Amino acid sequence: MALELVKIRSCSITGLPVEANGLSNQRLGSSIFRILEGNVLCSISTVTPENRAHINTAYFSYSNELEIYFLSHPASLHCRNLSANSSVAITVFSSSQNWTEPGQGLQLFGNCTQVRGRQVTKAEVSYSKRFPAFGSWRVNLNEDDVSRDYRFYRIITARLKVHDEKTFGDGVFIFADAKRT
Repeated sequence: MALELVKIRSCSITGLPVEANGLSNQRLGSSIFRILEGNVLCSISTVTPENRAHINTAYFSYSNELEIYFLSHPASLHCRNLSANSSVAITVFSSSQNWTEPGQGLQLFGNCTQVRGRQVTKAEVSYSKRFPAFGSWRVNLNEDDVSRDYRFYRIITARLKVHDEKTFGDGVFIFADAKRT
């Protein structure tokens, strides 16, 4: 499966169309994966049964198809929310950015479900590659450790928003849809 970014558009902070510096599919993809590679934590927004926003922070890994993997307990509030409503939004950014320097961050929107079947191996490989200590951590858990019940979750990105002022200019936001072929 290959990822294609479509319906690419650039807007100013007011939402009006604006020209981005050298915007191309290749530069956009490079920006996205540079931001993902440069950060290990994401914020995950889910929706409660009462239609209230809930946010959680998690370590993540990712695939070339913009699948985002995270590890969590199925009984956690965000995972219970996802079992009832798979809609999700995440942010990826460095909190150590200086306010006066060009900003950089990524927002991904899509659906998230618990990983099952053959996808478990794909998630484990992705996560182990990003976090080499994962394998030994899991093997060394005590039998009664609640972490033994953790499961992988996968976010399938449908839409995204990129803020990369170093690449595309000050106050420019790039929007795109993710299409899998």
